[in-house]
Amino acid sequence: MREIVLDTETTGFEPSEGHRIVEIGAVELVNHMPTGRTYHQYINPERDMPAEAFAVHGLGDDFLRDKPVFARIAADFVEFIADARLVIHNATFDMKFLNFELGLLGYPAMPANRALDTLAMARSRFPGAPASLDALCRRFGVDNSARTKHGALLDSEILAEVYLELIGGRQPGLTLAVGPATPRAGSAETLGTWRPGPRPRALPPRVTAEETAAHAAFVGAMGDAAIWKKWGG
Repeated sequence: MREIVLDTETTGFEPSEGHRIVEIGAVELVNHMPTGRTYHQYINPERDMPAEAFAVHGLGDDFLRDKPVFARIAADFVEFIADARLVIHNATFDMKFLNFELGLLGYPAMPANRALDTLAMARSRFPGAPASLDALCRRFGVDNSARTKHGALLDSEILAEVYLELIGGRQPGLTLAVGPATPRAGSAETLGTWRPGPRPRALPPRVTAEETAAHAAFVGAMGDAAIWKKWGG
């Protein structure tokens, strides 16, 4: 199963108010494991950068001026994500911007259910607890020390680690609990993960005939009251 962990940076909160995407970062997962393939692109928003947005991500007008506009990178972006499920923190925000930009170019809108929202997953799993990306890093011990400002690719890489923890770690099918595990919403149990079963044939004994005879002689020397004889040893 292929998934794309994705993040965007923008000039503001609402595309309907003229705000645009200025950065996209994405990390590819296959069967919940990073493949090493990433997508990263800065984008010229064709407008000025508000001070409030600059304070969040540090991407200013001078830096973005020579970057490609969204129309120039759209085809490569669509090719990279293909039909993979998208994993996004606060997915509603990013999806409305992506669909706005793609819609301007005639691409079909991506349905909301294509995105798995890790913010909603965290709130469901830890009701009442902080669910920001930084808060989840602290909870799961994910190193986010390089995150001095928001950055789409770095945030995607961090979110990929957080997502794997939310679904049960890098091996979501592995459990040490006795008895059947209770599936959790958003877990990987529905993906057909492997479960151990009994051996079809018992392993052959490793004790030699000489060792067996020596043990019997040792127990015999203890007399009839030896506990080894009581338990068939």
